[in-house]
Amino acid sequence: MLNRFDDLVEANRRYATSAPRNFDGYAHAGVAVVTCMDSRLQPLEMVGLFLGEAKILRTPGGHVTPDALTGCVLGVNLLKVTRILIISHSRCAMASVSEDEVKRRVGEASGMDASGYDFGADPDQLTHLRADVDLVANHPLILGRAVVGGFHYDVDTGLMEQIC
Repeated sequence: MLNRFDDLVEANRRYATSAPRNFDGYAHAGVAVVTCMDSRLQPLEMVGLFLGEAKILRTPGGHVTPDALTGCVLGVNLLKVTRILIISHSRCAMASVSEDEVKRRVGEASGMDASGYDFGADPDQLTHLRADVDLVANHPLILGRAVVGGFHYDVDTGLMEQIC
C-alpha cells in the first residue's frame, strides 16, 4: 500500500542532515506571535526573526483561542516571552464570511452537522483583533509581564501595520 506521507518523511530525512540542534526552547527574542494558519504567512520572516527567537501560535483567523491564550501564558511565564504580537491579515477566509456561513460550508463539505462547532469566523476583523489584544494584555497571568500589540499584515504587499 502506498503511504501518502512518504514524500514528507523523505523530505524530513534530508532536513535532518542539517537541522538546527541544541536549542533550549526559550524565545530568545522574547517574542510570541499569534497569527493565522494561512499558508501565505511566514511568521518569523514577517518580523525579521529566526528559528529559536519566537513562539509561534497559529489558529484559524489568527484569533486568540483558549489554546492560543494558554500558549501566551506559558510563553510569558516560562519561556522568556516579553512581547506578544497578534497578527490578522488581508484576504483572510475567516474574515470573509460569517460564522453561520462557515458552519454551512463545512456541513456541506463533510455531509455532517457542523452547527456545534465554533470556527471563529468574523467579518469584523479589526474589532476582533482589538478584543483579542485586550483579552491577552489584561489576562491576570500576563498583565504587567509582557506588552501586547495588534497588527494587520497585507498578503499582497508584505507590509504589516500596527492597529493597537
